[in-house]
Amino acid sequence: MSACVQDAPLPHRPAARPPAGPGWMGEPLRLAALLAPAAAVFAAFFLLPLVRLILIGAGGAEGWSAYVTTLADPGHFDSLISTLALSAGVTLVTLAVSTVAGLFLVRHRFPGHALLVALLTFPLAFPGVVIGFMVIMLAGRQGLIGTITQALTGGKLVFAYSMAGLFLGYVYFSIPRVILTVMAAAEKLDPRLEEAARSLGAAPWRVVADVILPALKPALISAGALCFATSMGAFGTAFTLATRINVLPMTIYTEFTLQANIAAAATLSVLLGVITWAALAVARSVAGTSVAAAG
Repeated sequence: MSACVQDAPLPHRPAARPPAGPGWMGEPLRLAALLAPAAAVFAAFFLLPLVRLILIGAGGAEGWSAYVTTLADPGHFDSLISTLALSAGVTLVTLAVSTVAGLFLVRHRFPGHALLVALLTFPLAFPGVVIGFMVIMLAGRQGLIGTITQALTGGKLVFAYSMAGLFLGYVYFSIPRVILTVMAAAEKLDPRLEEAARSLGAAPWRVVADVILPALKPALISAGALCFATSMGAFGTAFTLATRINVLPMTIYTEFTLQANIAAAATLSVLLGVITWAALAVARSVAGTSVAAAG
């Protein structure tokens, strides 16, 4: 009897179905509810204004060709070239200064180290107008440099309102952003690689060129791209200093406010955005390739 009971087949039970309640269908709804606020903000404050800006630029009699004709204007083209050259120069100088300073601060600890780092990053708290005012106090008509040069040579050296003054202001507010990135990357360097290079007879400059800089390359590319993009679109410092020079943010401001040429301002804004976006995209791709190669 017991054997018959053991050999009897078990009754067939249908496969369990997923619950039709919120436990099964509710997960996509919860994800949609979580993403909805971010999507609404993205659409309202970025996507829709960008589309509107593009359409305004092409809304004139010239249509989409306005993007070509606006850039072909000699004044606009000179403004673009000046902005590109200024941003490239600021990026190169900022990377050089920040790399040396960042490596030094990571490798050396001394009394006042934290205070020095805080002072170097202090410009992060300043808006562009304040930085422009500081450049005027340094290299303006009543600035410190002018006072010293007048006492020494009898003539004032004034360059706050020139490309040199704008360059100085851009470097000043770019260094903190880059130096923090360099310091964070330098702290992750493996000292054994440098020791191995030295043990093989590598000179100090070869250690820097073959070990340190390649390891810092992704961070330098990313920081350089951000520095370039920030310099391309900086307005506060340019508004304070650029009285005799023509950079793209000031050209856009002039076209929009003084000339009431909204279409030209829109096309120049789109071109500026495309250039900065392309720089960031290329840097992201190159930095990712460098990380993959290093790995």
